Amino acid sequence: MSEYAVLASRSVRLTRRNPDAVITALVLPVLLMLVFVYFFGGAIETNTGKYVTYVAPGVLILCAGYGASMTATTVSNDMTGGIIDRFRSMDTSSTAVLAGHVAASVARNAAATAAVLGVAFAIGFRPHAGTGQWLAAVGILLAYITALSWLGAAAGLLAKTPEAAGGFTFVMLFLPYPSSAFVPVETMPHWLHGFADNQPVTPVIESLRGLLLDQPTGQSPWLALAWCGGLLAVTLPVCAALFRRRTA
Repeated sequence: MSEYAVLASRSVRLTRRNPDAVITALVLPVLLMLVFVYFFGGAIETNTGKYVTYVAPGVLILCAGYGASMTATTVSNDMTGGIIDRFRSMDTSSTAVLAGHVAASVARNAAATAAVLGVAFAIGFRPHAGTGQWLAAVGILLAYITALSWLGAAAGLLAKTPEAAGGFTFVMLFLPYPSSAFVPVETMPHWLHGFADNQPVTPVIESLRGLLLDQPTGQSPWLALAWCGGLLAVTLPVCAALFRRRTA
């Protein structure tokens, strides 16, 4: 078994041994779904029928951001816990160590996404996507999760303590709000439109919403993939450089 598979398996096992984090990753998105639909949904007009139809893709992105942000904490725990010295003695590559955490992030997000979709279906979400559209939506969501997870790994390498790395969670939870996740951008103040339209979360959400509801997506999927590819192109070499600096 390659070192990548071994370290990915290790990171998944570490996730399973932290039930508080697992429960939070699964329960928080579900609670947010219920809060938005039942507390705020009656006051928001989105021209999509039931509000759950509009908000479900947004909650999926919020869920993905939270799950990926946990990578920052787990990487920081490794960097401050002494395990990296053992890995270095075994000539383990930095990419394999970090890729293991990213693999665990994808696994956590897969479970959380399934939970959110299950609740969304139970309260009225009815997508109209065909097989190809579902596959495209899953591909874009996985690309987004992977890009954010590597960004989280970079944040964990920069942070001096796991507590400081936890601050990355706030950023990832906040970013979907000034986007089209929960309300149409045109309902926001005019001065916010530029940021909301041109940040990475909006094209990802518009892609998922268009694909799942069988609506026109325009350039959103390509913009979403471009953002994800750009984040990966930046964060992968940055992670490698930061890891070398931290372990020098």
